[in-house]
Amino acid sequence: MPVSLINYLTTIRFGEGAVAGIADDLGELDISRALVVTDRGVTEAGLVERVLADVPADRIAAVFDETPSNPTEDAAMAALTLYRDAGADGIIAVGGGSPIDLAKAIALLATHDGPLERYAAILGGVERITADVAPVLAVPTTAGTGSEVGRAALVTLSDGRKLGFISPHLIPRRAVCDPELTYGLPPALTAATGIDAISHCIETYLSPRDNPPAEAIALDGLRRAVQHIQAAVDDGRQPAARREMMMAALQGGLTFQKGLGAVHAISHPAGGIDGVALHHGMLNAVLLPHVLRFNATAAEYKYAALRHACGLTEDDDVADFFDRLVAALGLPPSLSVLGLPADAIPTVVDGALKDHSAATNPRPISREDVEKLVNAAY
Repeated sequence: MPVSLINYLTTIRFGEGAVAGIADDLGELDISRALVVTDRGVTEAGLVERVLADVPADRIAAVFDETPSNPTEDAAMAALTLYRDAGADGIIAVGGGSPIDLAKAIALLATHDGPLERYAAILGGVERITADVAPVLAVPTTAGTGSEVGRAALVTLSDGRKLGFISPHLIPRRAVCDPELTYGLPPALTAATGIDAISHCIETYLSPRDNPPAEAIALDGLRRAVQHIQAAVDDGRQPAARREMMMAALQGGLTFQKGLGAVHAISHPAGGIDGVALHHGMLNAVLLPHVLRFNATAAEYKYAALRHACGLTEDDDVADFFDRLVAALGLPPSLSVLGLPADAIPTVVDGALKDHSAATNPRPISREDVEKLVNAAY
């Protein structure tokens, strides 16, 4: 199928072979020397080499592939030093949500005075982020996070706090979505990132903010993901399944301005616990059915639309459906199996109540509610 050009929040080139146009993208964005931000896994898989195959060598200032599994302020500062020393004037982010979120933090720090925490959403930083953010071109290699078109970056600060940085100026100037880059993604990561996309579509749809166009996009993304996630897990080189999952992930990201909900409010601090590296998508997979049960009474008419998008009957339970789907995909059934220490639960509860996603859950959540949700998922 031909590559599509989509203009919605940012410019997106979508389709098999889309990476062939990155040199042109750099020219259109006035990036003369780009810092490539990625991680070791992406580099070792040969994906950076594929992405840059048609980019002249002199357009690449340097490659930073030390992105941790959850982006950190320390990594952002290290990459910022490389950005400045190499004379870069823009960034190509290659990978999943972590490299893309880290790239946003670097682009912010490259043009705004620190410290980074000054720009955190819960600390009043949204209005401090200006249009001067360095240009970012995002190339996702997973189908899940939607960060390539998202306005937020999640970064763990040096003091251990995992905070959200939110601004329309953080949306990458160009997203290059090539489904062929996901063909080698292992089944477990395909499942986890796919459920992440599903959780984005569901939570943004259920958000009480009024945005009908975004809701339509979210429901369509949910329909695509539910129909194709199992096929993508079973056969990672199935073109239609990979294409549909990448589109579903993109659509989830395009609806972020509606806000997320309790799934992400809990998974964000859980993903920042010291000493364990818990995958964001797997956390969402565990939490999603529990949160769906909690929110059911607050958005009954929207649950009818969720059932329709998932191909369910009016008598089917949405949360039970996702319990079965998570099990069929082979994802962990609980937070304890995933590896969350029991003594970290109070920290997760505290973090969830402070997280920016809590404000747009369709049903208000109290400390007692969060404790019950986390313990039920444990």
